[in-house]
Amino acid sequence: MTSSLSLNPADTRVLDVDPLIDDPGTRIVVCCGSGGVGKTTTAAALGLRAAERGRKVVVLTIDPARRLAQSMGIDSLDNTPRRVKGIAPVEGAEGGELHAMMLDMKRTFDEIVEAHADGQRAEAILGNPFYQSLSAGFAGTQEYMAMEKLGQLRAQDEWDLIIVDTPPSRSALDFLDAPKRLGSFLDGKLIRVLMAPAKVGGRAGMKFLNVGMSLMTGALGKLLGGQLLRDVQTFVAAMDTMFGGFRTRADATYKLLQAPGTAFLVVAAPERDALREAAYFVERLAAEDMPLAGLVLNRVHGSGAAQLSAERALAAAENLDERGIVDQGDGNVELRTSPEAGSPAPARDTPDEHTQAPDKTPHSAPTPATNSRATSTPVTATTDHATTDHATTDRATPDQLTAGLLRLHAERMQLLAREQRTRDRFAALHPEVAVTEVGALPGDVHDLAGLRSIGDRLAAGANPAGAA
Repeated sequence: MTSSLSLNPADTRVLDVDPLIDDPGTRIVVCCGSGGVGKTTTAAALGLRAAERGRKVVVLTIDPARRLAQSMGIDSLDNTPRRVKGIAPVEGAEGGELHAMMLDMKRTFDEIVEAHADGQRAEAILGNPFYQSLSAGFAGTQEYMAMEKLGQLRAQDEWDLIIVDTPPSRSALDFLDAPKRLGSFLDGKLIRVLMAPAKVGGRAGMKFLNVGMSLMTGALGKLLGGQLLRDVQTFVAAMDTMFGGFRTRADATYKLLQAPGTAFLVVAAPERDALREAAYFVERLAAEDMPLAGLVLNRVHGSGAAQLSAERALAAAENLDERGIVDQGDGNVELRTSPEAGSPAPARDTPDEHTQAPDKTPHSAPTPATNSRATSTPVTATTDHATTDHATTDRATPDQLTAGLLRLHAERMQLLAREQRTRDRFAALHPEVAVTEVGALPGDVHDLAGLRSIGDRLAAGANPAGAA
């Protein structure tokens, strides 16, 4: 196995988190990656650390599990930033604040409509059934609205640092692709065709629709129903003046993500699939000219006895097993150890959990407590162990316990070796990417103290302390 259990600074660039979040020029940090790798916890821990180091921070999460609110001591989060209490500034840091919010994509969509349409038209749009479906769950809407909310927060210029926890998508690339997809939909051929009847007006418009879209509307009518088609037409007519704005704002936010004040952090676990997706995302960010700060390798395991290899641990366990085995004449195998030193002892008549010895005292009566299991020969306890309880005889010996612990250690070392090989493969593909490792915690994070601990581990770089 590889002897190194963490990143070697000589071979891999180490991501230094504190200078990144301390830099006044850093205004946006986007935490991205595949699902289940700890993006939300990473975003919250970074926000807390930056706030305690003197910056005014808002963390925007799109995680429906609401873990962020729980860990920050807030009953619930919504579309408005909520201030987090309990911030403990580091020495010399002043003015730091931490705020948190959870994206409400429908409310964000409503805010866009209310801001860019007059009262009557806004009311017509908000009450339209197709709009209500689109704003609540259309594919890509969540990611698009996350971009919209990010643009709104940045335009307010109220925050020193905005940290974004990207949506829990099946693919980490959805956050970048969805705004373009939704923009293309709202500016696409279907929308332009549906807008045409409203622009022509009245019966002439419906005649144009019937002639120009006969095949498509026939199929849509059968699939969706005529009422839905009319709702779509009404929605498109009301939204006509806003479609260009969606594309313009999406383009502006996309450029904001490419700006020098933005930093992307790719979050991954030391597992093959997660790092494969991380590598894909790194390549995509490079292709889109978006600034990558580095990789956060989350939940890295460690060992306090790394010098003992898995092979040596397994060999020692096997030796302990063998030293307690005594071949019996009838073919049975009996494990016997000395209670003082744990070494093989002379054959005695004490029953153990595997078998019981033949009676050496012919005139003694069988003891019911030690004869509850049937054997092919009469079995009794010896006179000096007549009161021995089965609970005592069934307990594991020191050698057995030691062998079990050695096997657990071997499993841990094998896990560490797999993680190291996976990290090495990523580093070989992307040696230019700076990496910080976060040691695994024994349990989940539920409060600010836990987030603070994660922040300390993020800042530890290539030497994760206390990895479980």
